[in-house]
Amino acid sequence: MSTQPTASHFINGAYVEDKAGEEIPVIYPATGEVIAALHAATPAIVDQAVAAAKAAQKEWAGWTGTERGRVLRRAADIMRARNHDLSVLETFDTGKPYQETSVADATSGADALEYFGGLAAAITGEHIQLGDDFVYTRREPLGVCVGIGAWNYPTQIACWKGAPALACGNTMVFKPSETTPLCALKVAEIMIEAGAPAGVYNVIQGYGAVGASLITDPRVDKVSLTGSVPTGKKVYAAAAEGVRHVTMELGGKSPLVIFDDADLENAVSGAILGNFYSSGQVCSNGTRVFVQAGIKEAFLARLTERLKGVKMGDPQDPDVNFGPMVSERQRDIVEGFITKGQEEGARLVTGGNRVDKPGFYLEPTVFADVSDDMTIATDEIFGPVMSVLDFETEEDVLRRANATDFGLAAGVFTADLTRAHRVAAGFEAGTCYINTYNDAPVEAPFGGTKQSGVGRENSKAAIEHYSQIKGVYVRMGDLEAPF
Repeated sequence: MSTQPTASHFINGAYVEDKAGEEIPVIYPATGEVIAALHAATPAIVDQAVAAAKAAQKEWAGWTGTERGRVLRRAADIMRARNHDLSVLETFDTGKPYQETSVADATSGADALEYFGGLAAAITGEHIQLGDDFVYTRREPLGVCVGIGAWNYPTQIACWKGAPALACGNTMVFKPSETTPLCALKVAEIMIEAGAPAGVYNVIQGYGAVGASLITDPRVDKVSLTGSVPTGKKVYAAAAEGVRHVTMELGGKSPLVIFDDADLENAVSGAILGNFYSSGQVCSNGTRVFVQAGIKEAFLARLTERLKGVKMGDPQDPDVNFGPMVSERQRDIVEGFITKGQEEGARLVTGGNRVDKPGFYLEPTVFADVSDDMTIATDEIFGPVMSVLDFETEEDVLRRANATDFGLAAGVFTADLTRAHRVAAGFEAGTCYINTYNDAPVEAPFGGTKQSGVGRENSKAAIEHYSQIKGVYVRMGDLEAPF
């Protein structure tokens, strides 16, 4: 398939190009080769996209929820029908194995479109009786929403932001990461094909300056970012200046707690999924793996054995189950953390090396005997590096698990039902797991506490973040005044 898109941007229902914008090379992480070249949005392109979204919003909001939902559900059907091609493109965009993208990316995007398509007709207000008088509420759209995407799940994030925004009657301008710019354009194409009016869902490319110009545009009412904590702080501050609504899905250094009564095989599976899926490039990953002392060596031995099942190679090969880092820069950053882990005295159990092949591959890496103050235990790495820490008691591990500025996710593996719920209640994190890790169905809310973010994506909770309530007081009798 061709990886060069028709044009760099999709605005008002059509592809648009402006070659005056800075060039964005698209590099296939598996080979390091340039597979497409796009251009960042110029100020004129940004203006065109926001103007298109603004012009389309009132008409789209005027459709009934059922009508809007029908478009989103049709888009979900189209996305599922094209899952193979979209997954191949996602693999070119991110380097993630086709074995993964074919079940976790466009399919997840389609789930979001279907779920919010089904919910759109149920977005209603309420009636509040006050004697003979009453108040009724209207749930209204915010207006023009801006979505800023991350590079690890480009198709999914384009839908996770777009679906609830559109269901509520908003329009969207989405800027994907400059590292993975291809997939969101296909989402925009599908929206139009499914019957969305031109201007309802627009995609423009660019580096940080383009995102900044969108966030501060006076026509924009809401900003939703998936990204790092430092980026989130900047975006939050810029959005606050215009008192814009925000959703921030930021990073984490999430704890995964494994008690000695846990099913060892399941616990190892959870640790693998929470550290090495997507080559470790998942914001909610449980990268601080606390293992109770009684099973620590058994856990490490079984984990090392299971990691022999890693198959690297061409990510388009369905048998390959571990892909490269998304970019050379990201690989270099992660290598720096591996070096730091060794320098600070952690025990390297397995991995830690580059792989001798083209592309940006790193071995899955496991450190043991990690202490809470080591850099690999405090900083988000965003790569295939697991830190295993020892613990003795529930009280101790809960205190240590929460001793972080982050609060995105947390998981616990145990056979003790009451302890599982007690620990989940004690975690200071927005998204928690019991005897599993990183499941993210659209029906469930996803988001963090503390510096890991504001607001929630997915579930009915997302409706709250893409709409606002208007209260209307109705007096049925005469109105008195003092003069």
